[in-house]
Amino acid sequence: MTEEFDLLEPPEDPGDEWEQIDVSDTEADRIARRRDREFHEFRERIKDSEQFKLVGSVFDDATLAAIYKLVQDGYITAFGGPISTGKEANVFEAFGEDESQEVAVKIYRINSSNFNQMREYLEGDPRFEGIASDKKAVVLAWTKKEFANLRRARDAGVRVPEPIAVQRNALVMELVGHADDRARRLSEVSIENPETAYEVIREYMRRLYRVGLIHGDLSEYNVIIHEGELVVIDMGQAVTVHHPNARKFLERDCRNVAAFFSRQGLDISADELAAVVTEPEPVPGADPGADLGTDPGNG
Repeated sequence: MTEEFDLLEPPEDPGDEWEQIDVSDTEADRIARRRDREFHEFRERIKDSEQFKLVGSVFDDATLAAIYKLVQDGYITAFGGPISTGKEANVFEAFGEDESQEVAVKIYRINSSNFNQMREYLEGDPRFEGIASDKKAVVLAWTKKEFANLRRARDAGVRVPEPIAVQRNALVMELVGHADDRARRLSEVSIENPETAYEVIREYMRRLYRVGLIHGDLSEYNVIIHEGELVVIDMGQAVTVHHPNARKFLERDCRNVAAFFSRQGLDISADELAAVVTEPEPVPGADPGADLGTDPGNG
């Protein structure tokens, strides 16, 4: 590969540290309970579709109502087949507001999501206080958390899929690549310029940290390459720097990244990477050569 891996420019204002995550009833829940005629027809059309029969467990009535609401609001104009199936979620292709725009719809499975695996990232996060024992509420909050994390990362100049809309356990975001020609994970390609790729990922980790986020599961499997860009994906588990396990997650991310690029021939240590990621912003106007520990009167 010969891409230069362009970097986005971060804004000056990174945004709030704590987003409020509301898991109260949405219009999708009310539609599912009401089951009006148009929703009933939409539900039957989706459930009868051949492309959804293998993943029928994903589409309970409330999930179908969430998709129905996204269609009503214009975020989805046509729904396609599955792109990928994961342990926690399935990703489907769709057309967005503009029918020439392909989007990805990530649907978290409420009944089969690994609640215990999620718990490690939830405990200690103030956004999940009071709902940690309610599996449905956790999955709904997790979906909104990924939307919020993507938005904050993108605002910080980190290349992630653009978040478009969220409704219950359905997240609409930019489809990086195409459904029939998906972007490749870093683990799947041969990198001709690993130094540049490493510098970009290091800078993205630093930018995330400076707006209060740690990816928490960063590795060559959660970075994809598309048209000369490195794109960080799977931001659902990302935690704030105030999370009680934040340092543990950061060190694990650094070990994963350092190990991958060490296999590419670079001389990198996880400790050095962590030091760069967490290095404080320089104070504007400060003298970088000043010795802050010296009494100026004793010169």
